[in-house]
Amino acid sequence: MIAVLQRVSEARVLIEGQIVGEIGAGLLLLLCAERGDSEAESDKLLGKVLKLRIFSDAAGKMNHSLQDMDGRGTAGGLLVVSQFTLAADVTGGNRPGFTLAAAPAQGRRLYDYFVAQARRVHPVVRTGQFGADMQVHLVNDGPVTIPLRMAPPAGLASE
Repeated sequence: MIAVLQRVSEARVLIEGQIVGEIGAGLLLLLCAERGDSEAESDKLLGKVLKLRIFSDAAGKMNHSLQDMDGRGTAGGLLVVSQFTLAADVTGGNRPGFTLAAAPAQGRRLYDYFVAQARRVHPVVRTGQFGADMQVHLVNDGPVTIPLRMAPPAGLASE
């Protein structure tokens, strides 16, 4: 799985002008399933997202995770947005290819799985809509933007 994680002071997703997901301070996660990905990569990615220490402590150091925010009385939000274009291959020309992205049915299944698991363990999880034309608005806090990749089993992503 590929993801881009952004620490935000606020973020929202709109579809046809209507807000479908919105958070205050927390993390915006753009998420892409690749061919060969499974629940194992999803679980590993979720663990990393929730435990990554990218929120400042009292001294201004990045020592707190999204889960730590909840312990301080402010549940940080997690906004999960599907983004198959993260799997873009631009090595062969100027038009991106998306053959490394999971097929739509598999991508939706893994996206839904990721969201369900996140909701099971974190109190504030919002989403966009899989496959929709969305407008994502955010205020990147820092800015802090971190790319993440949880690789599928060897050889499966390039079949």
